[in-house]
Amino acid sequence: MTTLVMALLAFGVAACMVSYAVFRATTSNPLPAKSSRLFVPQIDNVGPSYNWGGDPRVGLSYIDAMALWKAHEAKRQTILFASTWQMNPADRPTQAMSLDGDAVTADFFPMFDVPFRYGSGWTADDDARYATVAVISQDLNETLFGGQNSVGREMRLDGQLFRITGVLQNWNPRPRFFDIGSHGTVYNFDDAGDIYIPFTRATEMKKDSKFVFCPTASWRSDTAHWGAYLRSECDRIDAWVQLDTPAEVAHYREFLHNYAAEQQRLGRFAWAPNIRLRNLTDWLADQLGTPKVSSLSMLVSGSFLLIVLVNVVGLMLARFMRRAPEIGVRRALGASRAAIYRQFLTEAVTVGLFGGLLGAALTLLGVWGAGGLFEPNIARLVHADTSLVALTVLLAMAATVISALYPTWRAAQTQPAWQIKIN
Repeated sequence: MTTLVMALLAFGVAACMVSYAVFRATTSNPLPAKSSRLFVPQIDNVGPSYNWGGDPRVGLSYIDAMALWKAHEAKRQTILFASTWQMNPADRPTQAMSLDGDAVTADFFPMFDVPFRYGSGWTADDDARYATVAVISQDLNETLFGGQNSVGREMRLDGQLFRITGVLQNWNPRPRFFDIGSHGTVYNFDDAGDIYIPFTRATEMKKDSKFVFCPTASWRSDTAHWGAYLRSECDRIDAWVQLDTPAEVAHYREFLHNYAAEQQRLGRFAWAPNIRLRNLTDWLADQLGTPKVSSLSMLVSGSFLLIVLVNVVGLMLARFMRRAPEIGVRRALGASRAAIYRQFLTEAVTVGLFGGLLGAALTLLGVWGAGGLFEPNIARLVHADTSLVALTVLLAMAATVISALYPTWRAAQTQPAWQIKIN
């Protein structure tokens, strides 16, 4: 019966902890040290007919993005969009590769605490002069240059030579929060891109975002007339600002409201100012929420654990009450109810410990096989660490003690006289 209790606990706790590992991976904060200081400004430039439940669109139009960037109302700010480049190294006949990446401004790297293996990002002057510079990922650096310091080397992107200024150090935030508006929420657990070039240079090259929303019947963009496209109301650019104090937040929110009001007075907007300013945590909750598969697995595994605990209560009650004669004799010899409580709760802790160790082994097995239950881009985020193993054992011990409370209480109520008389 003890073995059965341990096995039940192990399976129930393991199922719950594997689901928790997935939930933890999909709802983690990519920048916990700065999430309260990084904000996403939103401006409704398409009106009530095209927005979602009164909220402005996720991205900004080129007009609004450039206006916010040039206003310099925040300590740090960046505008960016996700795109794709065709690449050829400048000094070797490597086959062309299609690379994902982002067009960003100089503040992107310090704002998001992007680590560098070699070199650094570019400067605001590079943004202003449409410089042909680039930052590449560590994986791309390994592929092209064997992992050596490639700062100063050149590569060809879409037919233009770019000078490498920096190589990233394993930067791959999950979820991919920084370019949701131009990359699309359905790809929020994709890897970060391999190429980063100045926003101004990408615009000069007539590069478009991966995801574009235009307030037209087809929702499609027309890039054939580039100048008109930039002046259109198509939303395709992400914007971020760093605001370190509540006063800065209040000031920037007022700035956004005044900007939208000015656009209304100019006749561009036919509706009242509609702006939002959310920090990173609130932004992720609003845009991504919790993946349905993660929430469902937590609900199912939690229900399974509850059923397991009900069965464990029954098994432990039967186990303890079978020892009523023993309890009666101990009570008759002077043992107190407190001593009975200590004995049986200590046994419960021991059973929970061994059940937790078995559950930890099953949890590791479940994490290893997560790919068979969850989508690949989610399964690869799931990992086991010391904290997960420790939490599994502690949960099993706590669950066993809770399950043992009622059986222990019933055992402690045993009347010595009845048991002695029966014997």
